[in-house]
Amino acid sequence: MNRREAIAAVGWILGGTLIGAEFLVSCTSSAAKVNKLFDQDQVTFLDEVGETILPATSTPGAKAAKIGMFMATMVQDCYTPEDQKIFMKGISQVDEESKKRFDKKFLEATPQQRTQLLTQLDNDQKAHQKNKKEDAPNHYFRMMKELTLLGFFTSEVGATQALRYLPVPGRYDGCMPYKKGDKAWAT
Repeated sequence: MNRREAIAAVGWILGGTLIGAEFLVSCTSSAAKVNKLFDQDQVTFLDEVGETILPATSTPGAKAAKIGMFMATMVQDCYTPEDQKIFMKGISQVDEESKKRFDKKFLEATPQQRTQLLTQLDNDQKAHQKNKKEDAPNHYFRMMKELTLLGFFTSEVGATQALRYLPVPGRYDGCMPYKKGDKAWAT
């Protein structure tokens, strides 16, 4: 064996070790983690919940703003451990409610069934909010809805395509003319 053959053999061995480990990890049956709390399946689920709340019309929907990843990041980085538990449990509760009502998981439901389910959950969270004590935790669907709205309207897609956006605004005018149907301003 000459020097070139030895270096090539070592390269194959080291490369195989690095690629092989990554390949084995990627072939496991569990979903890939996107952060400490969420896996890719949950992010996909949250994308669909967000898209049901803010569907694509003449403007892009919440999925275009990658709302699931936004929610996963916000819940992990900004929520208290108590609220994180409520949110994580809420993901499974949406699926359970869907199974009760339609005998199928949320992701398997039709868009009309999803809308119907989330409308009912929104009504439930409004009743919960009305009757909750000051120190009681928020309803999980309220968190999902708030994060969807925040994430979408602060994203590039939401601010530039769903709202009116001026990258370099002019002077402040507190009394802009507004016609019914005009988009709101992003900045």
